[in-house]
Amino acid sequence: MCQLLGMNCNVPTDICFSFTGFQARGGATDIHADGWGIAFFEGSGVRVFLDPQPSCNSPVAELVRQYPIRSKNVVAHIRKATQGVVALENTHPFMRELWGKYWIFAHNGNLPDLAPRLDGSFLPVGNSDSELAFCWLLQNLRQRFGTTKPGPDELFEAVHQFTLILGTEGECNFLLASENLLIAHASTQLTYIVRQAPFRQAHLRDEDVSVDFSEVTTPDDRVAVIATIPLTDDEIWEPMAPGTLWLFSEGSVVRQAETVAGVKRMHSRAEVNTQECS
Repeated sequence: MCQLLGMNCNVPTDICFSFTGFQARGGATDIHADGWGIAFFEGSGVRVFLDPQPSCNSPVAELVRQYPIRSKNVVAHIRKATQGVVALENTHPFMRELWGKYWIFAHNGNLPDLAPRLDGSFLPVGNSDSELAFCWLLQNLRQRFGTTKPGPDELFEAVHQFTLILGTEGECNFLLASENLLIAHASTQLTYIVRQAPFRQAHLRDEDVSVDFSEVTTPDDRVAVIATIPLTDDEIWEPMAPGTLWLFSEGSVVRQAETVAGVKRMHSRAEVNTQECS
């Protein structure tokens, strides 16, 4: 089982504390030794670091851990391979352009029979089920909205509808991000916490490291952190119920919807295209 980490904030924030604990799960405190990656949104750009080595001994991960990159939206992943060889092209998170904006996707789970028809607008580079799912999702969004980027509510509703189908293919926890929006799908296991005033001290579960957030924040700061398993042992993390989709913006939960529905499996259909999803 892979591990996911996301951060969504109302002000640019560094993820060094959370990443310190997360990095240890890539081969030190857990078994996820098949690569790792992290993406930081910065203005119109995205700074992406990927390494097929275990994060616990990756020099690139150590650089990220010590480099206080400030971002309002971050997606990270450490991999335990189920489909696709251990290689850079199969390392999450994946990045594509749509509507002149970068999109980032990371997946935890297994979609063993996923075989949608792709129209060529988005194609996988590697051979993982995760990248295939990402390409299919973006393809459907492009077909649904054409060249006009939807607003947050329209986007969430469309992703919700497509996740109803994608979720029937197997375990499908994922993070999807663009600009300042972060969408999280809890298929089996995902948790989150929103840190805001009054801030207090927190201690990592995977490393003996603590931070007093009151010393590094302002009273107006708000930071949502999403993780497969809680990163700290002295804070209350909220479990995200299996079969739910969440929209985060400016460090807050904006929308929530259920993704459990009696829809047919994609591989049992003759074809899967946007007409079936519209």
